[in-house]
Amino acid sequence: MQIEFQKTMHQLVKDQSLNLKEVSRFSAVDFRLGIQWLVSEDQPNLAQSLADAGLALFPLSEDILAIAGLLAMTREDWPLAIELLQDLVSLQKDNVQPMTCQMLARALACNLDIAEAHQVLDQAMKLWPNNLELEAEKHAMPLTQDVMSAPTQFN
Repeated sequence: MQIEFQKTMHQLVKDQSLNLKEVSRFSAVDFRLGIQWLVSEDQPNLAQSLADAGLALFPLSEDILAIAGLLAMTREDWPLAIELLQDLVSLQKDNVQPMTCQMLARALACNLDIAEAHQVLDQAMKLWPNNLELEAEKHAMPLTQDVMSAPTQFN
């Protein structure tokens, strides 16, 4: 992280507010590093504010989409995580990474889109047939949404 950006991050924590004009002069990589630093400093609300600003300034940045998607997952905002990770997959096209597919499938499963989560993993496993993380994710995921459903009545 640049010295200027470090100072801005420290000021952000001190003030507990984000000045969009101040941060708009920094790069997408700076935003990603800043978000990571804020999370490590237990400042999730400021990290989210910075992620939102980064998405507004750099909507097609892989760095911003990836970190914002992961941040949404930590907040259990599954619809937003799915949207951001799908945008990342669309942006990366043939260069999509196995972990992106794994995180997208996990977000879909947590949002109870089990069938779609399996489809994402199946497609990813065609690209990376020997990827142990994808295989483990697939085996750990329930086969249907019914596994996740609570009983409607007790006997």
